[in-house]
Amino acid sequence: MPPKKAVKEEKILLGRPGNNLKSGIVGLANVGKSTFFQALTKCSLGNPANFPYATIDPEEARVIVPDERFDWLCAQYKPKSVVPANLTVYDIAGLTRGASTGAGLGNAFLSHIRAVDAVFQVVRCFDDAEIIHVEGDVDPIRDLEIISEELRIKDIEFTEKAHENLVKQTRRGGQSLEMKKLKEEQATVEKILEMLKDGKDVRKGNWGPKEVEVINPLFLLSAKPVVFLVNLSEKDYIRQKNKHLPKIAEWVKEHATGDPIIPISVSFEERLTRFENEAEVDEECKKLGTKSALPKIVTTMRKALNLGSFFTTGTDEVRQWTIRNGTKAPQAAGTIHGDFEKTFIQAIVYNYNVLKEEGDEAGVKAKGKVLTKGKDYVVDDGDILLIKAGAAKA
Repeated sequence: MPPKKAVKEEKILLGRPGNNLKSGIVGLANVGKSTFFQALTKCSLGNPANFPYATIDPEEARVIVPDERFDWLCAQYKPKSVVPANLTVYDIAGLTRGASTGAGLGNAFLSHIRAVDAVFQVVRCFDDAEIIHVEGDVDPIRDLEIISEELRIKDIEFTEKAHENLVKQTRRGGQSLEMKKLKEEQATVEKILEMLKDGKDVRKGNWGPKEVEVINPLFLLSAKPVVFLVNLSEKDYIRQKNKHLPKIAEWVKEHATGDPIIPISVSFEERLTRFENEAEVDEECKKLGTKSALPKIVTTMRKALNLGSFFTTGTDEVRQWTIRNGTKAPQAAGTIHGDFEKTFIQAIVYNYNVLKEEGDEAGVKAKGKVLTKGKDYVVDDGDILLIKAGAAKA
């Protein structure tokens, strides 16, 4: 008998299992967060003041996710309505050293970070005498250490409270199934505490399914995916060189292995928003031999959140729907309408790549590439779906 194929064990994801996930822009004061938010969302928050607490309430915006597949489908169907996918982004006020103990507006900021699902961490690598650095000078490694430490200190506080509550319950003793579950939870919480006190982030641990069930309700700050944005001067961004970049790459490799690092010039991105139209933006980028980093930033965050897409198409509407990768067809149908998940019958499926290869729907049908799938079908990123569902019960 041939040997059995090794089953690839999927890593269980930390965080909320939903499709409507949010990301927050985080960093020390005056590193370029609010200006980045303005450029990213093309909406004005007014000029961010040169003051450590200029942004107090997190500002929210939805950013269109750039996707060539969606653009191609719109050109193909020429629909009356187009609805692209979007990413929800929050601008969170600047952290300061001591935020975990309430310094500055620390506790409020940390609760705002707790409410998002992933973090854009902006690190300042530009010199500007007019924009004060809250720590006095530009030192990105120190800044990375401060934020990392502040988030971990707060996580230790959350975890110690959870541990205290569990100890009170397990102290009663007994052999019941409930007691066994509580003791397992306590062991996981102790493992989290040990990791945090060792200076390691929770997202970098290897956690089993039961452990993830314990971690997720704690909403730990260091459990969230991170995309590092290195904010350079326009000159350094265009030449893709900066004295701090190698040190940042080394720090991330040691402390946050695998997390993406994207160089950006927030001042350049902000300048591009002042042009009248996309053609002028393209001309400016061509002249300078560079391009905007924003599309890459949005798609990288989507990937960090493990989000994918499926499409619904037709002459009335082309729409890109956001789902968590690994979502089954009934749950994907539920993103269109809650009743569709409950009354799901089947999905008619073909992938975008197949449609593009064959040219049109008729070509896909002629080649027999239109598939009928049931409740266990896991939707692939780029699938085009037609959902068949029963009538909803009154």
